[in-house]
Amino acid sequence: MKRKILVTTSSFDLHNFEQLDLLTAAGIEIVQNPLKRRLSEQEVSELIDDDVIGIIAGLEPLTANVLKNARRLKVIARCGTGLDSVDTEVAQSQGILVFNTPDAPTTAVAELTVAHILGLLRHVTESDRQVRSGRWNGLMGSLLKNRTVGIIGFGRIGQAVAKLITVFEASVIAFDVQTISNPLVKQLPLDEVFAKSDIISLHVPYSEATRHLINAHAIEKMKPTALLVNVSRGGVIDEDALLAALQSGRIAGAALDCFEVEPYSGPLLGIDNVHVTAHMGSYARETRDQMELDASAALVRGLKEQGFL
Repeated sequence: MKRKILVTTSSFDLHNFEQLDLLTAAGIEIVQNPLKRRLSEQEVSELIDDDVIGIIAGLEPLTANVLKNARRLKVIARCGTGLDSVDTEVAQSQGILVFNTPDAPTTAVAELTVAHILGLLRHVTESDRQVRSGRWNGLMGSLLKNRTVGIIGFGRIGQAVAKLITVFEASVIAFDVQTISNPLVKQLPLDEVFAKSDIISLHVPYSEATRHLINAHAIEKMKPTALLVNVSRGGVIDEDALLAALQSGRIAGAALDCFEVEPYSGPLLGIDNVHVTAHMGSYARETRDQMELDASAALVRGLKEQGFL
């Protein structure tokens, strides 16, 4: 029987697979994502045939239904930080090893977060649209200096954002379920972060506990001048509640890199003070290369542990 590695992530440079010759010598075939975009649950399920022993994954849903039908799958190595797209309980029950690349995306996601914050404060997107439509009208913005930035989720990325923010002489407050030991960051309860922040930046994984963490109740606690930035996961924000808040002027603006359903084509795109990007927090060339190097190395490590190499 054949043995295959399925690369389901939408883009993967095989030059970053340093141990590719080892797999080839062992008779293991590499099959890349034929659609070159994020796969649906059905699409990824159809690609995982009985020959697939390992996956280098992106954000496609590796659900219980997908994994239960993956009869020979024994290793998943995900390019990225979170594992919310993988049913890890089912994977564990089936003896599937699951790896991620938690360190590589940190800088890229943190820098995009700061780019979104600055873009909102200085109305970069609005000005771009106006100039392109023939309106030369400088828009008065605000400085990041002396603002209070509230970071919700103070893991690797939250910490990196805080480090960048302090360079701009902004104050940082934060909420996290773990104790924060950073003398430049004041840890506060979640409701106080909502109430005291000029800018709120989300850096939490998606789970049942964080689903719609930002809802109408949370937004009601925010300043009317508050800006909301999400470069973490779709589903953390109740998009209907956010839309209503932006339409009514309850908060001043939002920047979103991720949505509950992607690609996103919903009503938030019609709001002038919403900046959007296409879930590209990790899409810096240096970062993608490192993620692919780390994921492929983890895959080979898992294959050795499972006795395939």
